[in-house]
Amino acid sequence: MIGEYITLNNPKNIAILGSTGSIGTQALEVIAENPSLFKAFLITANSNAYLLIQQALQFKPQHVVICDESKYAEVKQALAHTDTQVSAGINAIIEAVTHPEIDIVLTAMVGFAGLQPTIAAIKAVKTIALANKETLVVAGELITDLAKKHNVKILPVDSEHSAIYQCLVGEEYNKIEKLILTASGGPFRGRDAAYLADVTREHALKHPNWVMGAKITIDSATLMNKGLEVIEAKWLFDVSNEQIDVIVHPQSIIHSMVQFQDGSIKAQMGLPDMKLPIQYALAYPERLQNNFKRFDFTDYHNLSFEKPDTTTFRNLALAFEALDKGGNMPCVINAANEVAVAAFLTDGVGFLQISEVIENCMKHIAYVERPTLDDYLNTDRETRIFAQNIIQAGSVKGAAI
Repeated sequence: MIGEYITLNNPKNIAILGSTGSIGTQALEVIAENPSLFKAFLITANSNAYLLIQQALQFKPQHVVICDESKYAEVKQALAHTDTQVSAGINAIIEAVTHPEIDIVLTAMVGFAGLQPTIAAIKAVKTIALANKETLVVAGELITDLAKKHNVKILPVDSEHSAIYQCLVGEEYNKIEKLILTASGGPFRGRDAAYLADVTREHALKHPNWVMGAKITIDSATLMNKGLEVIEAKWLFDVSNEQIDVIVHPQSIIHSMVQFQDGSIKAQMGLPDMKLPIQYALAYPERLQNNFKRFDFTDYHNLSFEKPDTTTFRNLALAFEALDKGGNMPCVINAANEVAVAAFLTDGVGFLQISEVIENCMKHIAYVERPTLDDYLNTDRETRIFAQNIIQAGSVKGAAI
């Protein structure tokens, strides 16, 4: 049944920041499957002008933004015969998300770039469907305080945080004892450091369960993705660091769990499919009927669980360390990780060196206990420069840093 939040006469206008990425393209699939309920009002891309143009021609949004200003003329010319407005640059995205007709802003941009558009959307009192975990990793306290000030709802799109959110519906007055984030373990689960020293980008991009973009797939392989999710969970659900746990669940059927003070555990389960949490966030508080493949218990005779190996996969331990330190330290690890992963994807560093770059940055970037937005921007810039310098000091891939 369609309720008060979505009606056939009043579809929700959706802004998708990062429409050409994995989350963005799947969000457009959800919109395409529910054209009377959702409209793609604004779509943006970093530099994939070709796909952005194709999406604009199909979905006919009111506004498109290409962040890479060198691609503006290409997009503008391709859409000149349409009614779609075209603009370029990060400032154009920041301005576009404040349009009064937008109902939900789905932040699916990769990395630190999603921070300022999310801030602008919150100040414009837009519901946030958050797929850009780095926003809360970098500036969790600032974002959550801003959302409270403007009475803005943040609906998580990450499968793990969506699972926790779903488990908490109806539990507003019950005390949380622990949040349990599940991790697949990535393609190298059970491997040792000697094996990891020689893995290539091709190996690391072969995730066993999920189809994702390159950056998040590498983060999953290093367990940094889970570390970032731990930090995000703290701010999303207002819990202490000690109340967050991570467990490896190779089948990726249980997406995460909540343990309450009476010892009861609620879990959200389903096949690995990002369209489900995307649809849940866009339609909240309703659950829409769909044709997604259903989970069958008889297909899975065993669901297994194990502790993560934080000695071999040090990024998860570094993320917990940054969370405990607080201040601008999560911003440091995020920036260092983005630079290191980009270098790994272009054969600039080895797989194990990603952790070394991050740890070096944590030791050398100035710590700020109570950062402002300007502090976050400065920390991000300084960390990226420092990380690049570290990487350039290594003569060949695999060399000691």
